[in-house]
Amino acid sequence: MKANAWEWDETLFSGSAAHYGIGRMPYPSSLAATVCDALDLDGSGRLLDVGCGPGSLTMLLAPLFASTVGVDADGGMIAEAQSRADEAGLTDIEWRHLRGEDLPADLGTFRVASFAQSFHWMDQSLVARRVRGMLEPDGAWVHVGGTTHRGADGEHRPGHPGPPWDRIEDLVARYLGPVRRAGQGFLPNGTRGGEAAIMRQAGFNDPTRIAIDEGRTVDRGLDEIVSAVFSLSSSAPHLFGDRLPEFEADLRRLLREAAPNGRFTERTDTIEVVIWRP
Repeated sequence: MKANAWEWDETLFSGSAAHYGIGRMPYPSSLAATVCDALDLDGSGRLLDVGCGPGSLTMLLAPLFASTVGVDADGGMIAEAQSRADEAGLTDIEWRHLRGEDLPADLGTFRVASFAQSFHWMDQSLVARRVRGMLEPDGAWVHVGGTTHRGADGEHRPGHPGPPWDRIEDLVARYLGPVRRAGQGFLPNGTRGGEAAIMRQAGFNDPTRIAIDEGRTVDRGLDEIVSAVFSLSSSAPHLFGDRLPEFEADLRRLLREAAPNGRFTERTDTIEVVIWRP
């Protein structure tokens, strides 16, 4: 596949699901309350989480609704989400293995549809139109953005060194090449943008934007940083093929050089909640 002709394929996050719970930092504890207050939720209605991954956002928001459906194109993500929900005793979430493009899939209507770092992987115009048709008249689309695999950029004064992300990216490039990988293809210019125009074309009004910056510092272990790397589409385990053990050994060696005790500290990134209404 040419480097400028990316198309979605089912290997996008192959092998990454088990690394999410270890390598991704949790969303802010105040996120659920922020969404609840902004939408005046009262525990009724249904939530649809599209591109739910292993359910990190789904399970955080599910208690705000009477029932929830999480959908994802990766079977491994759905299996991980089901396992995590079972462990947490959450029985009112239905998990469905399907793409956003397959909606509405006879799922009915919803008070809220949420997307967390997933919409850019989809046929955005198609999914925006289809999800809009699944929302109740007073429903809302909630987009949660922000980085969770790593902390915020900039200086901080941690108890331990920050992970050497520049060197990690250089190591990934040494194994996979200088152009960002994604599934079987490449993303030379990163993931697609233009979300605002697409949402307006689909019939949504100008959004409300809420920034959540708790400013927390988080201590993380070496295994957590390794899993953070493997949780990314650009360095998903399958991309390394037979060289996966070699890459992981080099990654662990690099991290040990940066922090001999295997501990790192980062400041959490700002999380943005964007609320679109039809």
